[in-house]
Amino acid sequence: MSGAQNAPGAPAGSGADDRKRADARRNIEAIVEAATRLLAVDPDASVSEIAKVAGVGRVTLYGHFATRTTLLREVVDRAIDQTDRTLAGVDFDGAPREALGRLLEMSWQLTHRFGALVVAASGTLPPEEIRRAHDQPAERVRLLLERGRTDGSFRADMPIEWQISVIQAVLHGASAAVHRGEITADEAPELVRSTVLAALAG
Repeated sequence: MSGAQNAPGAPAGSGADDRKRADARRNIEAIVEAATRLLAVDPDASVSEIAKVAGVGRVTLYGHFATRTTLLREVVDRAIDQTDRTLAGVDFDGAPREALGRLLEMSWQLTHRFGALVVAASGTLPPEEIRRAHDQPAERVRLLLERGRTDGSFRADMPIEWQISVIQAVLHGASAAVHRGEITADEAPELVRSTVLAALAG
């Protein structure tokens, strides 16, 4: 007799069903993680490449994500959720320059991991879903810029939305430079911080 038995009252085959569900969860996590890593470097990474890195077949991948769009939506949703949870734990009190510096260094890490996902999804997902990826981080930056403008830490002679766009461009540019080997991942946070703060100096 097999050592594995169903619990009293459990329907026959429930153990096998549990194993299938556990396998499915592992496959889903492996697929999402592979998609996140590949798309962060190459927004055009194919489903076949993602399946290979995840260690599953194309049939298995499509069994969980019927289309590449479905997979992209899941990856972007998780990236937004993780970004919100990470930034929620950062202390933005104190002097605006120091607070923005902390936000920039944290944002660099998130941009390097997730930034290219937005590029990958931009031609597939609706614009409102793409905007969600930037809304919360941009709002935190806007609040710090407004505080810094009030106390003279940041220049106020240009539109604040333009300043936010410049910050986003520096973050994405630093990530691209790391992928090209022009700078290292260790150098990037301080370069981002010093470049942005110099551009914003009041």
